[in-house]
Amino acid sequence: MESDRRKITDEITISKPLAEKLKTEANNIPSFKKEIENRLSEDTSDLFNLIMGGAINLKSSDIHVEPSEEKAKIRIRIDGVLQDVLNIEKSIYKSILSRAKLLSGVKLNIENKPQDGRFSVLYPGKEEERSIEIRTSTLPSEYGETIVMRILDPRKLITLSKLGLRDDLETIFKREIKKPNGMIILTGPTGSGKTTTLYAFLRYIRSSEVKIITIEDPIEYHLEGISQTEVNPSKGYDFASGLRSIVRQDPDAILVGEMRDLETVSIGLQAALTGHTVFSTLHTNDAAGTIPRMQALGEEPVNIAPALNIIIAQRLVRRLCDRCSEKIRIKDYEDENLLEKIKKVMEDVPDDINPHCSEVTEIYNAKGCKSCHMTGYSGRIGVFEALVVDEEIENLIFKNPSAAEIRKKALEKGMVTLLQDGIIKLLDGKTTVEEIERVLGL
Repeated sequence: MESDRRKITDEITISKPLAEKLKTEANNIPSFKKEIENRLSEDTSDLFNLIMGGAINLKSSDIHVEPSEEKAKIRIRIDGVLQDVLNIEKSIYKSILSRAKLLSGVKLNIENKPQDGRFSVLYPGKEEERSIEIRTSTLPSEYGETIVMRILDPRKLITLSKLGLRDDLETIFKREIKKPNGMIILTGPTGSGKTTTLYAFLRYIRSSEVKIITIEDPIEYHLEGISQTEVNPSKGYDFASGLRSIVRQDPDAILVGEMRDLETVSIGLQAALTGHTVFSTLHTNDAAGTIPRMQALGEEPVNIAPALNIIIAQRLVRRLCDRCSEKIRIKDYEDENLLEKIKKVMEDVPDDINPHCSEVTEIYNAKGCKSCHMTGYSGRIGVFEALVVDEEIENLIFKNPSAAEIRKKALEKGMVTLLQDGIIKLLDGKTTVEEIERVLGL
């Protein structure tokens, strides 16, 4: 069953000459800004194509257009961090807003309530064009409507091996997701990469012998060989009713976009107990908090314990640019207590995983170059915490434990925390102290 929102309203095409020009002459934010400034007087459609094509070329995930009293600001999000591009006149802002709303199939004359829509961009590649879906959201503000355009570029879909997993964790993930039944839950805030990880799991188990059905809100990327459906509450198709219908379709694996209520949790757990592999997400701060969260929704431990296979908490940190990162001695770092902090965090990590902090004398620092837009970072990498529900953890769940009790037991059994995994990536030269502090706290 598909919702009306699933249909793409309109489509624009980025020409090959424009794509090439952007690639060679607007491959960083200052040059992108200059290119827009030089073409502000052009036709609105051409200017809009330039903004969309430039943002895609810079691998941004979102375009923000935000009006103020006299002007409007264009910003783009790269590697999870917003970057200013330029300020534009209100007249140009209004033209861009109208163009985006027209393409997205939302009402042009409504300015006092939020609207959501979609359109697609055909972007030239080396061999053939790729279709990129753009999800738009307008919101009334003091000086006009703000618009955010989410860029769903299929290039961002990666395989399991590209998630940034430690070798031991990759082995655990592969073992757990290939089990013929049970539930796998990902937790983390919005924008922490849960969808990317779930799609990597589905791609890993996908085959002609496995039937996979999803229910999502909305479908972000289209996967070949998988039946994907989208919720449509106005027609009575939500996560719970959709999941109930999916179970009757004889699937081997099911992806439920989010566990939001007791009914969805209960049906998902029953599916996991009756021969299905169920993938889903839940909003909690860490892996151990998932079980109390399910209980808070009204589920009983007797149903939770035998159904869960693994709970994974996830965050994203920016990856150091390999063209400009520089080494720095830990003892020369501005925080003279850094090494002691690292040792304290890592003291409980199993010996076969611990990078032996006392032997590490150098870390890497972000410097900045044209290639990384002077940020010092290029791309992001996942930081993970995995709680495997074995017999001992299962028996603990039956006793209605707190999140602290579950976490304590998991640590005793060798679970590596989000912060510890972040430190391992820091000591491996993949990210920086600043990123660990920003995302995880140190």
